[in-house]
Amino acid sequence: MSDALIIERDGRVVTLINNDAPYNRMTLDFMDELESAVEGLAEDDSVGAVVIRGAGDEHFSVGMNLKQMGEGVQRKGSFEGVLDQRLRVISMIENMNKPWVATLYGYCLGGGLELPLGCHFRLAAAEGAKIGLPEMDLGAVPAWGGTARLVRCVGRDASLDMILRAKKISGPEALRIGLVQEVWPNDELQQRAHDLARELATMPSSAVAGVLEAIVGSGEKSLEEGIAAERRAVVACMDTADSKEGMRAFLEKRPPRFHQE
Repeated sequence: MSDALIIERDGRVVTLINNDAPYNRMTLDFMDELESAVEGLAEDDSVGAVVIRGAGDEHFSVGMNLKQMGEGVQRKGSFEGVLDQRLRVISMIENMNKPWVATLYGYCLGGGLELPLGCHFRLAAAEGAKIGLPEMDLGAVPAWGGTARLVRCVGRDASLDMILRAKKISGPEALRIGLVQEVWPNDELQQRAHDLARELATMPSSAVAGVLEAIVGSGEKSLEEGIAAERRAVVACMDTADSKEGMRAFLEKRPPRFHQE
């Protein structure tokens, strides 16, 4: 095990840090350690939310370390094997039953945007962010689900504009087109991400899981399928300790104390 991924814990919030400053390339070791961490987090009911960021305050990530492609093919058996792992990890993040928060600052390029696109919340720096899928400049196509997820996030026209022109947009522009939910001054960004994760981690875990299941996959479902997923989430939350606590707190006019299970 290398030190490519740093894992920090603060109560119900876990922070994952890509430890390759300043550019925080998504190396082979980082992806192996991230996959292992994601698998563990998915099974850990004591974790309520996850923050992912890069080491230092210069860049979130410039994406894959292209110099490792040959080694990656050897490790994974093929070029497709390298891509499959990255697609698999991002899908696991996107479909996890707890929310993920990504901070976008400095370079967030290629895989450095595709991974955050799998997260449920994205916060950007007010200044200095360069966010994009510039693979067109390399004569290539985004390979980690970037085309599909970007369209679902910002729509067809904005996606075509970003990808076909290899654009690198700012934090405020990302907010304008709906790519991120919030923009914060650079020196407040990481604290805000942690505060948001801590807020999300206080919510009733069974209800959070139900909402994530119902909403995350809604882009691939008909209205009827989406409503059915919502109904399953409603039924799953009925009579849980958290739902009972929420009702008691409402009637007693006090803040709820969730995670009673």
